Amino acid sequence: MIPAQFDAKQVEKKWYDYWMKNKYFHSTPDHRTPYTIVIPPPNVTGVLHMGHMLNNTIQDVLIRRARLKGFNACWVPGTDHASIATEAKVVAKLKSEGINKADLTREEFLKHAFDWTEKYGGTILEQLKQLGCSCDWDRTKFTMDDDMSASVIKSFVDLYNKGMIYRGYRMVNWDPEAKTTLSDEEVIYEERQGKLYHLKYQIDGSEEFVTIATTRPETILGDTAICIHPEDERYFHLKGKKAIVPICNRVIPIIFDEYVDREFGTGCLKVTPAHDVNDKTLGDKHGLEIIDIFNEDATLNSFGLHYEGKDRFEVRTAIEKELESIGALAKVELHTNNVGTSERTKAVIEPRLSDQWFLKMDELVKPAIKAVLESDEIKLHPSRFNNTYAHWLNNIRDWNISRQLWWGQQIPAYYYGDGKEDFVVAETIEDALVLAKEKTNNQELTTNNLKQDPDALDTWFSSWLWPISVFGGMMDPENEEFKYYYPTNDLVTGPDILFFWVARMIIAGYEYTGEKPFSNVYLTGLVRDKQGRKMSKSLGNSPEPLGLIEKFGADGVRVGLLLSSSAGNDILFDEELCNQGKGFANKIWNAFRLIKGWEVADIAQPESSKVAIEWYEAKLQKTLVEIEDNFDKYRISDALMGIYKLVWDDFCSWFLEMIKPGYQQPIDTTTFNKAIEMLEANLKLLHPFMPFLTEEIWQYIAERTPEEALIIASWPEMKSFDEKIISDFELATEVISGIRTIRKDKNIPFKETIELKVVNNEKASTHFDAVIMKLGNIVDLEYVGEKVNGALSYRVKSNEYFIPVGGNVDLEAEIAKLTEELNYTKGFLRSVQGKLSNEKFVSGAPEQVIANERKKEADALAKIATLEQSLASLQ
Repeated sequence: MIPAQFDAKQVEKKWYDYWMKNKYFHSTPDHRTPYTIVIPPPNVTGVLHMGHMLNNTIQDVLIRRARLKGFNACWVPGTDHASIATEAKVVAKLKSEGINKADLTREEFLKHAFDWTEKYGGTILEQLKQLGCSCDWDRTKFTMDDDMSASVIKSFVDLYNKGMIYRGYRMVNWDPEAKTTLSDEEVIYEERQGKLYHLKYQIDGSEEFVTIATTRPETILGDTAICIHPEDERYFHLKGKKAIVPICNRVIPIIFDEYVDREFGTGCLKVTPAHDVNDKTLGDKHGLEIIDIFNEDATLNSFGLHYEGKDRFEVRTAIEKELESIGALAKVELHTNNVGTSERTKAVIEPRLSDQWFLKMDELVKPAIKAVLESDEIKLHPSRFNNTYAHWLNNIRDWNISRQLWWGQQIPAYYYGDGKEDFVVAETIEDALVLAKEKTNNQELTTNNLKQDPDALDTWFSSWLWPISVFGGMMDPENEEFKYYYPTNDLVTGPDILFFWVARMIIAGYEYTGEKPFSNVYLTGLVRDKQGRKMSKSLGNSPEPLGLIEKFGADGVRVGLLLSSSAGNDILFDEELCNQGKGFANKIWNAFRLIKGWEVADIAQPESSKVAIEWYEAKLQKTLVEIEDNFDKYRISDALMGIYKLVWDDFCSWFLEMIKPGYQQPIDTTTFNKAIEMLEANLKLLHPFMPFLTEEIWQYIAERTPEEALIIASWPEMKSFDEKIISDFELATEVISGIRTIRKDKNIPFKETIELKVVNNEKASTHFDAVIMKLGNIVDLEYVGEKVNGALSYRVKSNEYFIPVGGNVDLEAEIAKLTEELNYTKGFLRSVQGKLSNEKFVSGAPEQVIANERKKEADALAKIATLEQSLASLQ
């Protein structure tokens, strides 16, 4: 017994369990061509959000379609350890328990971190199952798995030995909340309103002052010079002199350098080498003292004098008052500037001098530039992102790969002395000991003499190996799985990590394998609300994904997301889209129930059913060609829309109407079997988008063995088709619509048969006459040579169609009604043409207004012609 309603909740659990039990998602190397996707690994502590829903739905569509097309489909899932975000959560948890990270050893802290990820990690992967994602869960990887970490360490050692990794004392981006350095790409710039403070510096030994503008008055405590352009005549007299820094009263030199823009502000620049990258360059050039005034958490240190221990922003407020009180504050103005913030913690970034590990990028990046921008070996979809990719890679700087964290792969550098260069780099401490003995020529060294660098590697330095390391390609490049599955095929991700992750994976792919890591990159848009706002918890405009699945079913949500999603374009998400998806699922379910509800008998096949099948088979093939083209161009939304229209309009609205048996009449066996065959073809096309509904119907149609499940069925075969039968049917639908309009307008019930006379000026095919007669309830269809008087008429192209009114219509009343409508329309036309003939109106009105009036004129003329034709046929 087929249920009256489609129960998504019950169906989803049933079929996902069935697919898992039969290991349809699992892949092992065999004779087939592989089709491989690696999941963009979400943060291990993350939960499903709308971006994940979109991204993973697209991946599942691609992998399910590949499975149906006979590929050995392998979708590798996994999670990323997300060093900054996860460490922050673990530290917060420990703090709530009265435990300070500083009181723990690294090993103790890592135990807490692994306990945390075991308890909270992987939640998102379980949530993806509810969406229907058909990942090979047996292959689930975590970037901190032993083998994955070993791959990262091997990569570091290899690059170091090639001279590409080095340790340098540089100005870096410092996150004072996470207490770690960040790469340039992890800094997000936000426009913020602040203040511009004009400060007075007294010239040493005189009553003269120079005024300097700054947005950060607290940094004056680290000033070590004032810089002026050497050709600025206003300040020639200050050469060789010194100035006094307010509050701290430090005497600093006045230097001259062409770096200063003498047209900007007062032409004087305060130089704080420890807290600005350009100041650092000036400081190096002029041999200036470097004074760092901040602790690692951005509180002031002892150089902050009486502000020691206070937060930088608290000091900014307080120092403004102090400067004013001592007469050192000339004025304060409102000022808008770009403020760098941490992508992860949102803290305001501090420039900070620090010893860090860097990876040289200038040579590494060349194959990645060539692959996308020159050889087209890797394609970005949409291709407009090539410009973004080119900008980033052509302006790349060395990558700061070290982080002052414990959660992550520890840098494999081992120090044997106190000097900055007293270290060796090796995969294990045992290997490091051998190298240290060689380097020092000291055979008495033991592992106890070695101290490993405490920093961890940037998370992206782990995930840039993802397509390689998930198949063991770093540790054993000759292993069977790596050679079979790599390179992967498609990558689906957001454009926000095009540089962070995508470009770096391409770089790593060519460096370690000499091959691309994937062939295509599908870049999704951001999911926004219907007002175009980015979804966020603070705005309260982000729906709970699992709540949407509960309400609309996974299939409904998938369809709702994809119908509005084209590559690279943002989605304006509205729950109504998911409701539309749910409605589509119900439409298909009801169509299936209708077919299965028919009584089948061994009777002759009607002509109308025969031509309906011919048409639908052709229409299915034409749509299949369009679907394949859209998939080839990564127009996933367009592919779904093509299937949607095929099923909703062509199958449900036309095909089933054409073959439906009369009331309480059976359907012939031939037509019924073809209807099931067409339904099954539809289910195959729909399965990647709506896996649960389609498998449910597929299994209801007939008893199937596990080997006959829809998930591993065959994609419909492409065959030649007759384009003419499709265009002929389009004409037939217009004829049928005309008949239905007349029946509705003239209140002629469908159960009453009518005649149809046709003047076939178009020399149109008569192939669908049996269908026209059935769907119009035509008792007699006759082709005539001239118009028929005393008949209701309409036109399709140049063909004229007449329905003799007989006793069905009051002829006089109809003529009177049409005459009244004709006269009204002619009057309306005169009014519009009067406006358009008025030169003043035409020259003064906006272009859009004129266009609207011309459209009204054209519509009125067309309506008059139709009314006059209808009147002529009745008289």
